Amino acid sequence: MALCKIGVVGVGRMGEYHVGALSEMRGADLVGIVDSNAERAGALGGRYNIPHYTDHKDLFGKVDLVVIAVPTSAHYAVGKDFLNVGVHTLLEKPCANDLNQARELFDLADKKNLTLHIGHVERFNGAVQELFKIVQNPIFVECRRMGPFASRMKDDGVVLDVMIHDIDIVLSLVQSEVVNVNVVGSSVFSGQDDLVNAQIEFENGCIANILASRASQNKVRTLEVTQKDSSILLDYTEQEIFIHRKSSSEHLLSKDSLRYKQESLIERIFVHKDNPLKLELKHFIDCVTNGSPRKVAVERELNSLKIALKILDQFKSGRTN
Repeated sequence: MALCKIGVVGVGRMGEYHVGALSEMRGADLVGIVDSNAERAGALGGRYNIPHYTDHKDLFGKVDLVVIAVPTSAHYAVGKDFLNVGVHTLLEKPCANDLNQARELFDLADKKNLTLHIGHVERFNGAVQELFKIVQNPIFVECRRMGPFASRMKDDGVVLDVMIHDIDIVLSLVQSEVVNVNVVGSSVFSGQDDLVNAQIEFENGCIANILASRASQNKVRTLEVTQKDSSILLDYTEQEIFIHRKSSSEHLLSKDSLRYKQESLIERIFVHKDNPLKLELKHFIDCVTNGSPRKVAVERELNSLKIALKILDQFKSGRTN
């Protein structure tokens, strides 16, 4: 089978990860990288011995597939350019910062019979794969995605940069219509959403509480699902899952203190750990070369973005009141 000719546009932090992963994959022929910063493109191109350019249109006619990891504000324009010339596209999340533009890109891909994949890499986390096999009737979901602020974080706030991962996973887990969203947050280090807490209520009664922060010095990436008979804790970073069953708690009041006691059966789930980014790229290539079905339906892709934008709008309106 002939190798897929693939290029990467935008080689900042995420784009560089894509370049590294693709350089190690047998099914991919990395034929070029692009970045508006000539020095950065040249340095990475030299390290991997790959042709480098500063204009994404220089890849036209050279690639069958492209990975786009430019700032979100440029996703729509750059993605549309590649789809228009017949290139299968992996567009880093979020698809766009406008729902109508995102829908237009999917419609264009469908019209031209092209694969448009959105880079929600957490879908390929081994622990997330196992989570979907375990969760049946969630009544409460709590997500915490926290870390320190970095100067590179200047295009998006936490909602479109990191919270959208958890929104995507939660919507797939609960599989019910969103009926209400409540948002509180603040700008700490930038003029954007640096700290946001969103509570999402679903038609089936489930409630999700999603916290995203780049104002914390402690890096946390967890998701916990409460069901009637169990509590399931997922650690994204370690790719681990623990199930707490048959919990019981009581409080003991002594002369000097009030103490709490909890007993439960804790089960650790085996997770096959692999590089989620490599799995995502492999799936993208498989969709193009073998016609494998996309991991998430288009309407669900758009729904994740719709809820993220709704949360962002509430944050902005709350901040200006």
